[in-house]
Amino acid sequence: MSDVELKSSPQKIGVNRAFFWSASHAAEVSPWWRRRISAVLITAAVVAFAVCLGRAGWQVYMAAPWTRDATVRAYVVTMAPEIAGRIVGLPVADNQFVHKGDPLMVIDPTNYAISVRLGEAAVQQAQAKMENAEHEARRRAVLPDVAVSVEEQQTYTTQAAATQAQYQQALANLDQARVNLERTVIRSPVNGWVTNLMAQRGDYATEGQRVISLVDADSFWIEGYFEETNLASIHVGDPAEIKLMGYPQILHGHVDSFARAINVANAQPNGQGVATVNPIFTWVRLAQRIPVRIHVDNVPQGITLIAGMTGTVQINPGTTSSALHH
Repeated sequence: MSDVELKSSPQKIGVNRAFFWSASHAAEVSPWWRRRISAVLITAAVVAFAVCLGRAGWQVYMAAPWTRDATVRAYVVTMAPEIAGRIVGLPVADNQFVHKGDPLMVIDPTNYAISVRLGEAAVQQAQAKMENAEHEARRRAVLPDVAVSVEEQQTYTTQAAATQAQYQQALANLDQARVNLERTVIRSPVNGWVTNLMAQRGDYATEGQRVISLVDADSFWIEGYFEETNLASIHVGDPAEIKLMGYPQILHGHVDSFARAINVANAQPNGQGVATVNPIFTWVRLAQRIPVRIHVDNVPQGITLIAGMTGTVQINPGTTSSALHH
């Protein structure tokens, strides 16, 4: 090896060592930077996705009002006897479905049947008196004044009118007796379910006191309580989706109406008639909840509507429910 080559070898060796040191150092540093850059990029992507998701959720919330405060409602018909008597027949059981016109309860008809017979006898008696009085009045009306005085004719005419009124009164009493006899059988005025039946055969039914209640099967609706800030985007006819707490299926309906009044705590009069105003913080304003009535268009098979059940309602404004056209 020449002297020149020997002299140049240390420089080459130094350059090679520096190159390998830089390469190995870069190999050690590069993965750390890549991890840091990847973490920053992932964080930024997650934040951007969360912002977009929050914005979309807010738009959905504002465009499609919803509430988790919804209740299944139904009319309950309370049956109270219009006559008093002992219950001798109870052909229904608690929670039983009945059709309109089905008998629910029978009150002892003995006394009322007797009243009908007495009424019929009273009508016959009053009719006989009326016919006799009318005959006497007509007979004296044609007699000459020398045979009967004008005063006597007026007296018989008045008696005929009185017996006519007595006959009409007897007819009215007979009609009332027959109505009372019909009322001994209490029939269902609607299609529905007997609920919370406490009466038993042998109990005494008092006139005007409730003895049986029916849940009207044709009256179910959903009542959603929406914040007043959402009412501007809800209109009558808007389709609605109802998710009951106990069922996975979705019920479909439409907005039927809005409540026109709710209870307001302020301005209620006290014992002296002075308005009672609750002190509140002026910077705290809580949105009132307004009842919105939702008509149920169809009930999926397998769902049993029960008054008092809770659920979630979402309104989809902008389109009209097809149920309104049926």
